[in-house]
Amino acid sequence: MTWPEPDPVGAADRPRVAIAHDYLTQRGGAERVVLALARAFPDAPVYTTLYDPDSTYPEFRDIDVRTSWLNRVAPLRRHHRAALPALPLAASSIRIDADVVIASSSGWAHGFRTRGRKLVYCYSPARWLYESERYLGDTPSRSTVAGLRAMGPALRLWDRRAAASVDQYLAISTVTQDRLKRTYGIEAPVVPAPHSVDVGSRGGDEPMLGSTLPADYFLVVSRLLPYKNVQEILAAFADRPHLNLVVVGAGPQKDELRHLATPNVTLLEGLSDSEMDLVYRRCTALVAASHEDFGLTPIEAAAYGKPSVVLRWGGFLDTVVEGRTGVFFDRPEPLLIASAVDETLARPWDPAVLAARAAEFSESRFAATVTNYVLGLWRPRPTHSGPAA
Repeated sequence: MTWPEPDPVGAADRPRVAIAHDYLTQRGGAERVVLALARAFPDAPVYTTLYDPDSTYPEFRDIDVRTSWLNRVAPLRRHHRAALPALPLAASSIRIDADVVIASSSGWAHGFRTRGRKLVYCYSPARWLYESERYLGDTPSRSTVAGLRAMGPALRLWDRRAAASVDQYLAISTVTQDRLKRTYGIEAPVVPAPHSVDVGSRGGDEPMLGSTLPADYFLVVSRLLPYKNVQEILAAFADRPHLNLVVVGAGPQKDELRHLATPNVTLLEGLSDSEMDLVYRRCTALVAASHEDFGLTPIEAAAYGKPSVVLRWGGFLDTVVEGRTGVFFDRPEPLLIASAVDETLARPWDPAVLAARAAEFSESRFAATVTNYVLGLWRPRPTHSGPAA
């Protein structure tokens, strides 16, 4: 796939920019995108409904983060899914004074209010509204199902009104582009997310973590949610006891996955950047079986010269080149995953080809492209040099 090329930017004056994000309560790819936006627009404050400094990336402590009234409820900062009934009110209560708001959104930030222009970088229309079965998994609680059924019509009305307030949507991937068209009838260009990996600059060898890692292992980096299908990967490696698996992530399925883990599986969470550098450098390959809107982790693995074993679906189709940077499997089933793992071990991989693919998703390219869209929305008021008519 060919991504849009950034155009040169020549504006002497800049608009006042603000950044918005659903909630800053976890560590994931979306939060990495917000940090990239903050580096591109260093004077921009970040608005969000909930912010827990201890559960997201520490770099946010150095950013002007402004929260909604909901942030005063401490338990919700640790369990944002419990805040669902109040999030529409919290999102609607946020009013941003800026010329252009860049909203990093998968369901809430596109509803923040502003008198300026609104540019939405969309990961997906709200999954819990339009893909609830996949998002919640096979065994959601009765209270969750009942709550979504009761609130669904009002939430969809709120969501569509929020979408209608947006001046420009950008889609993170082709699957999100298609979903925006189906959900809202909106045509959106694709702007892929950047990776923020700077190989070799994140620290030392982290000896304490290094001593807990197997000599050779496949790597999973994922939130532990049902649609990520980490349980299927664990089942695949249960059938390959001679191969090791390291899973890095946290989420609601943590206890369930610990119960399912066989002796060849190591579960880790809350790693620092230098520790993530180590687990990527030492791994054999990355494995991902999730239904992803954008396949970021294979790009991070490629930056380290490591191939990926991924589901033939969604965002992975945009970021993985079959046979050159990874191997696909057609369904998230243990036998298919295990077979793809075996194929990965049997193939030769060229680290230079992998690193070149990662370079196509650089942060500088992302920043230049988003800046061009910001400037395209913002129009400075003309100045009158002559007398008024």
